[in-house]
Amino acid sequence: MKARLTAAFGAPELVGKGVSGAASRGARRLPSRQLLVNQVGLITMYPETQRSAADFDAVIFDVDGTLVNTETLWDEVRRSLAASQGVSWPAEATVAMMGMNTEEWSAYLVEVVGLAGTPAEAAQATIDGMLQHYRRGVPVLPGAISALRRMARLVPIAIASSSPRVLIEAAAEMLQLNDLVRVIVSTGEVPRGKPAPDGYLRAAELLGVDPTRCVAVEDATSGIQSALAAGMRVVAVPQEFHRPPAELLAKTTVLESLDELTVELLASRGSG
Repeated sequence: MKARLTAAFGAPELVGKGVSGAASRGARRLPSRQLLVNQVGLITMYPETQRSAADFDAVIFDVDGTLVNTETLWDEVRRSLAASQGVSWPAEATVAMMGMNTEEWSAYLVEVVGLAGTPAEAAQATIDGMLQHYRRGVPVLPGAISALRRMARLVPIAIASSSPRVLIEAAAEMLQLNDLVRVIVSTGEVPRGKPAPDGYLRAAELLGVDPTRCVAVEDATSGIQSALAAGMRVVAVPQEFHRPPAELLAKTTVLESLDELTVELLASRGSG
């Protein structure tokens, strides 16, 4: 059963520390010996004894469709915008926009779907619609919160999402992740959205970790392709909403839910 959490949120200010220049944009870096206080008040860090059990140095999570069940909500919001203007929804539009960053999908809505106005206006209307869903509460996918906490006890974790930053921060606030996630990257802040590797590469850069030593957790075709292109090992938790093709999933470790994401499982799959 999918949990439903509702929270009144305000987007937290994420301040980059210890990263210079453009790389600090949007990053939240913890000191190297930072202690983390989890949601039940336990102090945790990254002991060498635990890290040595893992053959990876960081875990990077997608958000939509991986932590929260929002892929269908994105589609609903965009389709409703088109319907409100009397615009027919192209059959290929839903899949085409999955993984695009904000600049890309807002341009697609205007130039391909045919929404009136500018891409910036289409983006704002879509984001406003998604924020309304977050304020009402969105479904959290099974095992998401416990998997995040479990991985954070072992290695640094990050988020690399196609959502605009305001929605990623809304999800982080709702899931109470602000004490766990070291870096947040929106692909709106890198040159290319998924399936290009830019978002995952930026997250690894800000963590100070070799991309090939990262595990990416994804659900959708474009996200899996993005992480693989970045050289990362990929754990796929595919949803039935436009499930990735079998030949792509064969390149990943496929889980039924994030309840199965453990260091033992990842270690048993080796580095391939």
